[in-house]
Amino acid sequence: MLTQKEALSGSTLYQNLCCPICHFAVSRAEDGANLICRNNLCRAAFPIVDDVPVLINEERSLFSLSDFTARKTTTLKEESKLIQLLRKVVPENSHNLKAKENYSRFVDLMLKDNPAPKVLIIGGSLLGRGIGVALENPALEVIETDVALGGRTKLICDAHDIPFADNSLDGVVVQAVLEHVLDPQRCVAEIHRVLKPDGLVYAETPFMQQVHMGRFDFTRFTHLGHRRLFRAFSEVDSGAMCGPGMALAWAYEYLLLSFVKGTPARAAMRAIARLTGFWLKYLDYATINRPGAIDAASGCYFLGRKSTEVLSDRELLKLYKGAMQ
Repeated sequence: MLTQKEALSGSTLYQNLCCPICHFAVSRAEDGANLICRNNLCRAAFPIVDDVPVLINEERSLFSLSDFTARKTTTLKEESKLIQLLRKVVPENSHNLKAKENYSRFVDLMLKDNPAPKVLIIGGSLLGRGIGVALENPALEVIETDVALGGRTKLICDAHDIPFADNSLDGVVVQAVLEHVLDPQRCVAEIHRVLKPDGLVYAETPFMQQVHMGRFDFTRFTHLGHRRLFRAFSEVDSGAMCGPGMALAWAYEYLLLSFVKGTPARAAMRAIARLTGFWLKYLDYATINRPGAIDAASGCYFLGRKSTEVLSDRELLKLYKGAMQ
């Protein structure tokens, strides 16, 4: 996995960066403080903040370049010491049963096609569940991107306008992200554009989950709705990765949270909810592979390849895997 300085200095991933506005190549300015679009009709300038390029199309993003040059908080807020303490001592109510296995398959498939695949992680400022299988593999050239500056972020970009050249990447990961974008269809179209022919995408997106990340939470998908989102991809595998038990644990927690207001009260109620309801997630070991789990899953995954054909809606209906036949 590349360091930030390596990503800026010599990686082939960096060489494939492009302007998020016009998709022309970019190059570093003489003063080293900006990336400049090479298109003479554009010539947009993008800042580099703490060695992290900020490639945002401001006209089609919730964020502006100044948000990052001023180091403003965007989607990720710093947690209070109380919340950090509770995370250490209170059990989680989330449990992803499929991520590690799916990432292993994702990596194996890429390495069959290319001994040194280039992989883009969208929403990578926080370490995704199970993704260590990919990040720890030295054969992969990985760049972690987000719309938030963080310890893992190597590139600031908005998935609505991914700043990579057409057909330049072997794989894209978009885990727990598409619920937080305004236009998931456009983001998936961008993923399709930047992937090489037969390139792989791995996505996880919530179905039965309450609002998280506050105002930056917009959309949910059923299994079929998720599959339709990726209709320009051929399916390798799809299904529930977090089951009805986790969905119930979340619902129970948010039910209790609805009675209180304010950070200390919500933190205390969250602790009570998790201490008394964390065990519900373990029911997923018995349900995750059952048809009924598709209809009540906390979240669904999709692993697929870029295709030249588009899945029709009539064919989509034939792919229903749930119990309501």
